[in-house]
Amino acid sequence: MPKKIILLRGVTPTGQNRIPKMSYLAEILTEAGFKNVETYIQSGNVILETVLSDQAIRKMVHDTILEKIGADLSVIIKRPEQLKMAAQENPFGDGYDDSRVHLVFTNDYLDDGILKKLVQTDFGDEAFCIGNQCLYLYLPRDAKKKRLNTNFLEKKLGISATMRKLSVTNRLSEW
Repeated sequence: MPKKIILLRGVTPTGQNRIPKMSYLAEILTEAGFKNVETYIQSGNVILETVLSDQAIRKMVHDTILEKIGADLSVIIKRPEQLKMAAQENPFGDGYDDSRVHLVFTNDYLDDGILKKLVQTDFGDEAFCIGNQCLYLYLPRDAKKKRLNTNFLEKKLGISATMRKLSVTNRLSEW
C-alpha cells in the first residue's frame, strides 16, 4: 500500500488550529480508515498508507480533523521519494547554515511568471530559490527584516502552502 506524507498547514500551539495531541490525530485518522498512521513532531506531519487518490485523502484528512478537533487546516500531500528529492536538491551549499534552510511545499500550480519575478527580488539576507519539488528559503537568524514566509508566498502565488525545515524534510523522507 502506498505511503503518503501529510503536511498540515496552520497547526498552532494554541487557539482554533491547535491539535491537542498527535497521538489523538493518529487515532482519528486510523478510525477514518487510513493504515499504519504515524505522526512526527507536534507541527502536523502525518505518515500513512492508503490506496485513495490524493484528492480523496485531502478531503478525508481535512474533514476528519475539522469534525473531531475543530481545526480547519490545509492539507499538502507528498510521497516520501518527493521529500527525499527535495532535500537532495537543496540549492544552498556549504556556506549556509542547514538549520536555517526551509522548504515550502504545495499541491497547487505555480505561475512561472510570478516565480521568475520572485527569484529576481532582493530579499536582503534572505534567499529564495525554485526547485523541482518545492520552493527553498534561506532565513538567517540575523536578517534585519524577515520578508519571506509562507503567508507572503501564498499571497504572491495564490496558493496554499506549508513550510518545513530541511532536517524535518530529511526525517520524513526516511519513512
